[in-house]
Amino acid sequence: MAVTLESPESAGCATEQGELSSRAAAEAFIGGVCFKLGPPALIGAELEWLTVQGECSASGPSAAPRPQLSALADALGPYAPRSIAPDSPALTLPGGSRVTLEPGGQIELSSAPYDAAAQLCDRLRDDARLLRELLESRAIRPVSVAADADRRPKRLLQLPRYRAMERSFGGIGPFGKLMMCNTAATQVSVDAGADRADVTARWTALYAVGPALLAAFACSPVLRGAPPGTWASQRMRAWLRLDNARTRPPVLDWTDPVAAYGRWALDVPLLCVRGPGDEAERGDGAEWSAPPGATFADWLSGALDDEVGRRPDTGDLAYHLTTLFPPVRASGHLEVRYIDAQPGDAWTVPVHVFDALMSSPEVVAEASSIAAPQAGRWVDAARYGLADPDIRACAVALLRLAAEHTATDDAARAVESAAERCRRGRTPTEDATERLDPRPPEAVT
Repeated sequence: MAVTLESPESAGCATEQGELSSRAAAEAFIGGVCFKLGPPALIGAELEWLTVQGECSASGPSAAPRPQLSALADALGPYAPRSIAPDSPALTLPGGSRVTLEPGGQIELSSAPYDAAAQLCDRLRDDARLLRELLESRAIRPVSVAADADRRPKRLLQLPRYRAMERSFGGIGPFGKLMMCNTAATQVSVDAGADRADVTARWTALYAVGPALLAAFACSPVLRGAPPGTWASQRMRAWLRLDNARTRPPVLDWTDPVAAYGRWALDVPLLCVRGPGDEAERGDGAEWSAPPGATFADWLSGALDDEVGRRPDTGDLAYHLTTLFPPVRASGHLEVRYIDAQPGDAWTVPVHVFDALMSSPEVVAEASSIAAPQAGRWVDAARYGLADPDIRACAVALLRLAAEHTATDDAARAVESAAERCRRGRTPTEDATERLDPRPPEAVT
């Protein structure tokens, strides 16, 4: 599901002009747009791929040049995002997916939301197939890896948002540009919940199961340009290390995520303050910046009047929310962001896992109970993956719980297979390689 942040008419937290009257009004606005209440029924996903142009290289799957933006725009035609083709109609693909581009040339499909995981997977698989055909018309190939092991990070998109992001993260360390340009994820989105109590239960579960499922699907051990160190998920390492204030909310202390998310969001430093007009968004050389260390709450209180020259409105706050990158982001729905891009079509497995684990309040509660001992172990999960026996045992238990509650027999078999893979301590990439060549390693010459 694509991120949309719109203020509901009934939010009652902003004036008719979109102004924010107080911090309380801003927190209420966030609660209204980030947590849409209603019986949970829908599921969506976002798939990302690295892209290369030209001949395949024997040295590595991404050891080829990044595509030219003009070639990407030509290949995508009416489906091209306006970030690379300002006059494009930016049509959705036949299955309902929207094409977007990440700063380093990674291509992303954002699905429409669907009532059933099986339908989502069918439509998204069809759209992914069409996307590959479109890209191949200009000798561009999507690469199903979560981290670029072959190329140094290079930003292709010149939008002021990404210039500001690179500048901000660059002052912290090397991981910002690596994340922006050299990583890819599988993201799954589910409805927030029927009411605040349901939201709290689902939110708590998605965070509790995070370390174990991060480890279960970790498959990015090599990321060129990353500092030395052995990690199961270099992609998640980059996310965890690029900006703590923006990527690590203190969720273990949150008994009411709707209220707490609003408080946290206002106290995250501003990434940038947008300039006027659409032309700046397309990258006409405009520079967006923000006073170092200043938070949205500072701007709202008037502390930045001299530097910025105006107070923020609801549009500024909605934009600020898109610059937050926690492992689970509240975007009306709940967006799970901690899964590595999976090899081939293996992305369907985490889709079915989250669909199953969120299938009823009872399953949500059981998943939280299983995962509780490993909750919060994000760094250990990213570093050691399934080599940590406690995390591995938790991952296997969660996957077997999911297999019991999938909506179809095919999904149950796929999730049970993933549980067995994890029990053996094998990554998704190793599993995919084994299926292609089932001989034992000593038999391969």
